This record gives sequence, C-alpha cells and structure tokens, in this order.
Amino acid sequence: MDLMLLAKALLLGIVEGVTEFFPISSTGHLIVVGDLIGFQNNADVFEVVIQLGAILAVVWEYRQRFLGVAQGALQRDAQSLRFIGNLLVAFLPAAVIGFFAIKAIKHYLFNPLTVALALIVGGVIILLVERRQRVPRVSSVDAMSWQDALKVGIAQVFAMVPGTSRSGSTIIGGMLFGLDRKVATEFSFFLAVPTMFAATFYDVYKHWHQFTAADVPVIGVGFIAAFISAFFAVRGLIRYVSSHNFNAFAWYRIVFGLVILATWQLGWVDWSV
Repeated sequence: MDLMLLAKALLLGIVEGVTEFFPISSTGHLIVVGDLIGFQNNADVFEVVIQLGAILAVVWEYRQRFLGVAQGALQRDAQSLRFIGNLLVAFLPAAVIGFFAIKAIKHYLFNPLTVALALIVGGVIILLVERRQRVPRVSSVDAMSWQDALKVGIAQVFAMVPGTSRSGSTIIGGMLFGLDRKVATEFSFFLAVPTMFAATFYDVYKHWHQFTAADVPVIGVGFIAAFISAFFAVRGLIRYVSSHNFNAFAWYRIVFGLVILATWQLGWVDWSV
C-alpha cells in the first residue's frame, strides 16, 4: 500500500469537503492542489467520487428534512411535492447541457489557468452583488416557485466552468433573483444532492473499466475525508451566512486566482500543462 498516495487522497478529500459548499470552487481547488502534489491516480474519477462523500454530508445534516419530504410525497403533501418539483426543475438545465458538453468542457477548460480566471471573475461578481441594495422576495425554501428554482438551475450551468463554483453560482444567482441569503444557501445544498449524485454515477459508469482493486483504499480515504470535512463545513457556513455576507470569500477567490497567475508568470509553477 502506497502511504504517500493515501496521504494525497486524504489531503484532496479534506480540500473537497471544505470547499464544496463554500463559494470558492471545489473543482478548481482539486485541480490546483492535485496538480501541485502530482496526483494522477484516476484523478478525474477520483474527484467526482469523493464529491459524493461531501454530498452525503448534506444528506446526513438534513436527514430529517429529506425524510419528511419523502414521507410527505408518499402522502401527496403539496408542500413536499413542490419541493421535489423545484429540485427537479433546478437540476435539469445543468443535467441537459452537461450531458452534451461535459466532455468538451473537461478537455478544454479543466486546467489551472482557467480556474484562476474564473476565480477572479467570480470574486468580482460576488463583490458587485453584495454591494447592491436588495430586499429579499423569498424568505423560505418552501416559498420558492418553480420559476425561482429554474433561475437557480440556469445559474448552476455556469458552474461547469472549473473555478466558477457550483455553490457560488447557485447562491449568488439565487440572491440576484430575490432569494434571502440563507434560503439561497440552503437551496444550493439541497440542489447539490441530485446534481452530484447524477454526476458521480454517470462518471463511474463511463469509467468503470478503469477501476482496479488498488483504487479502493485511495478512493475510500478521500471519500471519508470529504464526508467528515464537509459535515463541519456545512454547519459552519449556515451559521456564517446568518450574520455575514460573502465578501470574505470573494476576496479569497481573487487573491487565490492572482497567486496562480503570478506563480505562472514568474515561472515558479508551470500551470500551462
């Protein structure tokens, strides 16, 4: 067993769990950190599978809500059915476009330089949105209409560009469309469940032939690390947004993106490969 490889998997799992739900791009961080530490062990599939660990942390944290929705759906409860319908509507735009375009996106855009530019642009957008005077129109996830859900789903499409951030796109998009900051954050969590489950199973199905017995402990370590770190990240973010805006995350994105570009220009790191 390669202990160094397991240590890299542990590090990437922690990075995934911490960054998946913060508006700073988990995919972008995985690309950059994975490139720095030279992680090559079925990297694309590994990154998608450990994201499922982070998503399961949301399922566990909101297990009572999901169980209540499931029970309500069986009893034809209107509120539960509307919640499920909203998730489906929000899920569809990224699912459809991703099905047709994900191969090209991964080929042309999954590199540290794209990540750096997306981090910086996304950070500037967050700062501009936070400066706007807004009066939230929707103060509860249950009060969202299908039109609100569709708008958030369209915002999620932009997250296919690595460095943009799925949570950042959906949260900031939701806020632009009239959702309260906490509502936008929670709906982003809920939307992550069908989105990442679908992405994980689709990628595993496509690359099943690449898996070997040696991949099991590596993926297992990353998966567990992502679950544990994401569990604490989710709780921390909900507390944070109750009394703070997203400016700190915006500045982090901008600085991180500039560091990537600066190290490339100075020749310290060859980010072009």
